[in-house]
Amino acid sequence: MLEQLAAGQVGLATVWLLGLSMGLTACTVTCLPFIGTWALGRASGTAEAMLHTGVFLAGRVFTYTLLASLAGAVGVGLAKALGGSWGNGLIGVVSIATGLWLLVGRSADGCARPAGPAAVAPLRFHRRRDGLPPLFFGAALSLTPCTPLASLLLLAANTGSAAQGAAYGLAFGCGAALTPIIVLVPLAGRLGREIRAGRAWLGRWLLSGAAIVLILLGLRRLFLLAG
Repeated sequence: MLEQLAAGQVGLATVWLLGLSMGLTACTVTCLPFIGTWALGRASGTAEAMLHTGVFLAGRVFTYTLLASLAGAVGVGLAKALGGSWGNGLIGVVSIATGLWLLVGRSADGCARPAGPAAVAPLRFHRRRDGLPPLFFGAALSLTPCTPLASLLLLAANTGSAAQGAAYGLAFGCGAALTPIIVLVPLAGRLGREIRAGRAWLGRWLLSGAAIVLILLGLRRLFLLAG
């Protein structure tokens, strides 16, 4: 592919397809345990789940654009650095912090809900700040080392231009954003709502369980880093 770039044969459409190939495969497998657990534990409604999915994907697109821009500006060194394990460390920290976010929010909110439709309303702990964990997840999970991302950064680095690199990153991110996660995350939120319907006490366990799962996922990433 680098030879094609040198010959001017790699366009934005090709980079978009590269991102799409990741969005339809590895992206779903890697990201769903994190953002899906978040939506499940919160018992997110359709509107909130779609909003948080959009924020999550926006974090990914922004990060890909930024990384490719930096690669275009500073060269292939960034791609080599990303091939290390520090991305796993950041993912682990964000996952643990999100799990704690749920637990702290649960303590403050008490999960007390009246009977009726409000009993299955999504848990709104921090209101306007509720979208921060999905945003941070999107940004952190963009750092997962994989072949498509390494190819993107190598292509961007070979351009020698921050602007061209950013264009590649944006095209790649837009392709990666077309992922089954758009459907699966709202389904996870709906499942959480169905589980909590008429069983407020079970909602507390569901929330705590989701928080613990996120913390364990984060610890696993950190253990991989240490190993």
